[in-house]
Amino acid sequence: MVERRKPLPVQDAIEKVMALSYESQIETVPLSESDARHLGVDLKADHDVPPFDRSPYDGFAIRAEDTNEASQENPVRLKVVEEIGAGTVAKKTLNRGEAIRIMTGAPIPNGATAVIMFELVREDAPYIYIKRNVNKGDNISKQGEDASKGEVLLERGTVISPGVKALLATFGYADVPVVKKPEVGIYATGTELLDPNEALQPGKIRNSNAPMVEGQIKAAGGLPTYFGVLEDDFEKCFSSVKRALEEVDILITTGGVSVGDYDYLPAIYEKLGATVLFNKVGMRPGSVTTVAEWNGKILFGLSGNPSACFVGFELFVRPILKRALLSNTPYRLRSKAVLQKDFPKPNPFTRFVRSKTEEVEGTVHVKPTGLDKSGSVTSLAEANALTVLPGGTRGFKAGDVVEILHLREGGSSHS
Repeated sequence: MVERRKPLPVQDAIEKVMALSYESQIETVPLSESDARHLGVDLKADHDVPPFDRSPYDGFAIRAEDTNEASQENPVRLKVVEEIGAGTVAKKTLNRGEAIRIMTGAPIPNGATAVIMFELVREDAPYIYIKRNVNKGDNISKQGEDASKGEVLLERGTVISPGVKALLATFGYADVPVVKKPEVGIYATGTELLDPNEALQPGKIRNSNAPMVEGQIKAAGGLPTYFGVLEDDFEKCFSSVKRALEEVDILITTGGVSVGDYDYLPAIYEKLGATVLFNKVGMRPGSVTTVAEWNGKILFGLSGNPSACFVGFELFVRPILKRALLSNTPYRLRSKAVLQKDFPKPNPFTRFVRSKTEEVEGTVHVKPTGLDKSGSVTSLAEANALTVLPGGTRGFKAGDVVEILHLREGGSSHS
């Protein structure tokens, strides 16, 4: 007897997944290996930056008040009494009528209230001549102006970029606390599947889902492990799934979640004693997407059709991976766009169309990238967005304003 499944609205399904308690752990890696990882703790300044008043230029440290009467006709003469470079400290305190030659990054000497650049003075050792008035504080980088001690500079979950590495180095993080990458296993189902290096055979297709999902996991910040193809034998499938769950935090299977004779995943969930959150979603493609929980592990049963598998991952797997990585923006960015093609067919379910956007005179337009079918592979290659067409409508026309989900990583540091 064919199982009757009640479809769950997409947003309700997403919320059920995000209500799971799965969280990742914190580990420490060398600064040199921290690129693109997610910070595991808030980064706080443990000292002022800069830690002292410093010169941002090569020039002369002076007392600004000594230049009050300076002019083109009446230049002020100051005697150079010392020279300091970055990393050294002046031994003298600056007195009236004196100057100290100073290099970029060096601490401001006691008594100095301004710095004047080399090119603005005339030198005639041991004197300099200044023909303009200099204001107190000119060309001095004040202690703490970049960051104050105790200030939170970056929140946990921030992706470590080259600029973030500079901050980490500034505050002495030779070893960096980062979020441990979620370990995600992948199984494909179906004896019709061939590896990419195998020649095509009658009735067979190459396995495109596993490489695609591997890429999606990596892009989301996870660590994928491909276990291979499940055989069309229930007991072997069950044993393979149970072994995989001992090694990973999350297990993704592609295919095998429908109600055909060889779709074993629902029975495997039952034998495991897993709690099934849902087994049908009101969406196209990917309505058979199934999610279950077992002993703190999450099982995602995605459709075997490539486009449906892709959409299922983006809607349900990616957000919880990003949340586990402490991202404060786990969901894909949403915005509006103008539809460029008619979709006249009514659909009871929300449709997610693989699409490409372009900006025309300041307005974002969107159009499908290929066949709007769940088995389509070519539509994925150029897609940079999913067009969201709500169900229960009479269709959509070119020119309608629709919602889109952006698939490319945005500029957010938490992406």
